[in-house]
Amino acid sequence: MYFPSSIKVFKLNNGITIPAVGLGVYQLPPGQKSQKLIDNALKNGYRHIDTAAIYRNEETVGDAIRSSLIPRNQIFVTTKLWNSDHGYDHALRAFDKSLERLKLDYIDLFLIHWPVQGKRKETWKALEKLYKDGKVKAIGVSNYMKHHLEELLGYADVAPAVNQIELHPYVFASRSETIDFCRASGILPVAYSPLTKGIKLTEPVLIKTAAKYRKSTAQLLIRWALQQGFCTIPKSATLSRVIENNNVFDFEISENDMETLNKLDENLVTGWDPTDTT
Repeated sequence: MYFPSSIKVFKLNNGITIPAVGLGVYQLPPGQKSQKLIDNALKNGYRHIDTAAIYRNEETVGDAIRSSLIPRNQIFVTTKLWNSDHGYDHALRAFDKSLERLKLDYIDLFLIHWPVQGKRKETWKALEKLYKDGKVKAIGVSNYMKHHLEELLGYADVAPAVNQIELHPYVFASRSETIDFCRASGILPVAYSPLTKGIKLTEPVLIKTAAKYRKSTAQLLIRWALQQGFCTIPKSATLSRVIENNNVFDFEISENDMETLNKLDENLVTGWDPTDTT
């Protein structure tokens, strides 16, 4: 994996690097319009695309990667295993189908999308086989809380490289136990829905703070995530906002402003909340 020096990265626990800001493609429909958006994102500096089998746009992501003409080893691709594909053999087959839809030789990061009860161990063992066979460069999980991670580490031969969960100031304190466990275990938190799905972008405290840095509230939230040490995958279907979301490396939020943002917690979960899943 090679990224130009201009691409900011985090190092994962197996030594590979992941671009700090990725393009989330949740709810982007398959087809030429989305392909063009992803292609343009890549041509405007993105090197990390986050998709999933359930998004039904893996084929479009693969087409965009090829149309961009950017070398494959300069693009980090994440996809995810859906709930109905848990179980050892099912997971292996589902991975092959994702690889086929993407039309790639390998995937950079493959995640268990949700902590489905009953088959988590055998599913993880399938991911470990994919990793050991070299079909994927890193494996991890999504929507795992501390108790899910503790269970996983009890049987894992390969520790998860990342845990992708909803993270932004409005849920930060509520997720502190899981965040702290990830940090202590060498698992990189990846923040999805870092922009609160737009719910909080017009909050006065965000507008006031962002204005100090001559940035948008979306850029402020992305920068907050980066300064917390989170990789982050903001999503937009508008190219100008996609480009803006990656323009977050020319300023730094002050310690006082970070403290203010850290105190905004409302336990705001904009999607499904896995906290109480056993």
